[in-house]
Amino acid sequence: MIENLSKEQLEEILEAMPVEISFVDEDDLVKFWNKHETRIFKRPLSVIGKSVQNCHPKRSVDKVNQILSDFKSGKKDSAEFWINLGERKVYIRYFAVRNKAGKYLGTLEATQDITEIKKIEGEKRLLEYWGLNERQRDKTRYLLGRCGRLG
Repeated sequence: MIENLSKEQLEEILEAMPVEISFVDEDDLVKFWNKHETRIFKRPLSVIGKSVQNCHPKRSVDKVNQILSDFKSGKKDSAEFWINLGERKVYIRYFAVRNKAGKYLGTLEATQDITEIKKIEGEKRLLEYWGLNERQRDKTRYLLGRCGRLG
């Protein structure tokens, strides 16, 4: 389906995503990241094409290499971590990217500040977007339910 998108649409979708992503290819070279101006872990553009190991503190390079090795061997498909960064809680996930045949193509990193997400309680339904009162929501739910669509 991606062929249905223009280059501009794809670029802006990647920028609009609520997570920061980075991609490292099968040779451990940094190829891409989104949200350049607002990243949690900023990096210079000169990193593109360089070894991902050079983007991490020396004390964590062994762990990075282990994750990449596990992804390449097929031992693992994901790894996740969370850290405190000042008052913020940052969630970092790594995913092996494979083609349909299972060949390793690289690693996707997804980083998200989850500080505000962790505060969510209860639920907020789609119907609340319009500011409907409870009676109006119930009536709308009933009508949507009859059409097979619940909000």
